[in-house]
Amino acid sequence: MIANRIESLNESQVEDLHRLYQNEWWSRDRTLEATRRMLAAAEIFIALGDESGRLAAFARVLSDYVFKAFIFDVMVVPEHRGSGLGAALMDSILGHPRLARVEHFELYCRPDLVSFYERWRFFEVSPDLRLLRRARQRPPS
Repeated sequence: MIANRIESLNESQVEDLHRLYQNEWWSRDRTLEATRRMLAAAEIFIALGDESGRLAAFARVLSDYVFKAFIFDVMVVPEHRGSGLGAALMDSILGHPRLARVEHFELYCRPDLVSFYERWRFFEVSPDLRLLRRARQRPPS
């Protein structure tokens, strides 16, 4: 598969991204409107399209551009998994010119994906660290 870099998502590709979020355990509850808001605020994202222009892979980065860059939402459309698109996303992020001087790249993933990220020298920082989360309470319907 040949992937084309997408600089700006059109409406059809935004809908593709929303469908991709619906396939993942961590993002099934995201709405199309929330996906649009995220994209409007995202400073760095990598999107790859297939030969027909449909979204095939996506990842985004939040960073202070000095100390930390946090990689989120590394996703490949199920029918394109195993084709190297995940590696292309990671290479694009780690080689991104705006992130060239960042000291630490961080991400979290499930244990079965650790070996995928180890090839870029990601490692578990410490068994003593925990991912903490605070969820905003949704207003009653």
